[in-house]
Amino acid sequence: MNGTEHFKRTIQAYLEQRAAEDELFAVSYKKPNKNMDDCITYILQEVQKSGCNGFTDGEIYSLSVDSFNETDLVVGSPISCNVKVNHVVELTAEEKEEARKDAIKRAQDEAYRHMTSRKKPTAKTNNDVKQMSLF
Repeated sequence: MNGTEHFKRTIQAYLEQRAAEDELFAVSYKKPNKNMDDCITYILQEVQKSGCNGFTDGEIYSLSVDSFNETDLVVGSPISCNVKVNHVVELTAEEKEEARKDAIKRAQDEAYRHMTSRKKPTAKTNNDVKQMSLF
């Protein structure tokens, strides 16, 4: 696989969403001679040609759309590399609530462990306490 799996899944998710929203692109996306491996190879070839190391999402997504829209596209040979995807994961309301509940449960468990693991103070007996006498 050229690039990381996460990169490929990110591009594929974008293209599938675009195909669902754009009927004209959906036709290009379903062409039998087009596939994700060629799309990723094309993107990596174009990135390598540019000589730059960082790209915006829009630039990469544009290249991915081009790879499916262009009919006379030269993909090139696969490139072995490691691609970093810098995305913030957005949680759904349900996932946020679940994470909140998990955090509260962990905090409660930790507080309980802390309270039960404390050393109990030992009661001093009268024999231990010595008081000086003035007489």
